Amino acid sequence: MRKRRVRAKTVIFSIIGLIVAIIWVFPVYWMINSSLLPNVVLQDSTPTFVPFGGSFANFTAVFAGGTFLPALGMSVAIAAVVVVLCLLFAFLAALAISRFRFRGRSGFVLAVLLIQMLPAEGLFIAQYKLMASVNLLNSVIGISILYIAAVVPFTIWMLRGFVAGIPIELEEAAMVDGLSRTQAFLRITFPLLAPGLVASGVYAFLQVWNEFTIALVVLPDNASATLPLWLRGFIEASASKATDWGQVMAASTLVALPVIFFFLFVQGRMTSGLVSGAVKG
Repeated sequence: MRKRRVRAKTVIFSIIGLIVAIIWVFPVYWMINSSLLPNVVLQDSTPTFVPFGGSFANFTAVFAGGTFLPALGMSVAIAAVVVVLCLLFAFLAALAISRFRFRGRSGFVLAVLLIQMLPAEGLFIAQYKLMASVNLLNSVIGISILYIAAVVPFTIWMLRGFVAGIPIELEEAAMVDGLSRTQAFLRITFPLLAPGLVASGVYAFLQVWNEFTIALVVLPDNASATLPLWLRGFIEASASKATDWGQVMAASTLVALPVIFFFLFVQGRMTSGLVSGAVKG
């Protein structure tokens, strides 16, 4: 009897999970489906759920504009700079907080928490004036500095959970066996921190790739637009005439697909990183 109840609960929860998954996936599927259909079909009152007879003409039209690839390059360059430097700074800070006791440690931890409470909108004017004063508007370096400042605090907390979750006794045992402190850290502790670094890197990447408002402020030149800014400009250009929703959906798909595939590939490690950073230490 108990086994039947357990099986029934398993089936019910599985069905609920499947329904939730379908609801979550459907908007993404509808975007991709619409990107393969001509505008005439999309404007029909009868929805088309399967793109039979569809084509890649909308994607060809998006690339024909010649602005997508420069925006893609800008986003990739910014994401690469921010992820590498953010992980470096956050890793060192998390290591210092978790492994060492020093004057001002509590104040530093409190400052990290308080920074997270600042509304981003309240900093836009100061950020714009700062970047303009040092001639870093419309540059990868300028916006990367702002992104690093915004992402590093939470990344520190994520990595702090991983560092605190690794017993320092492992390093001490390795040192007893003849390794130096640096060798013990690199050979024993650092490999165990790899999932945390991956999770933190994914978080930083997602924050930077999808960010819109800061980029709108410090990247006013269309030639320096990131993908979110490019997509806004593409939609506005389409709205100036009869909106071609097929092309709009194709443009949205090109922006979203890299993030979707990347997140699906590493979502397990990212979830563990978020949980560990929240409950450990």
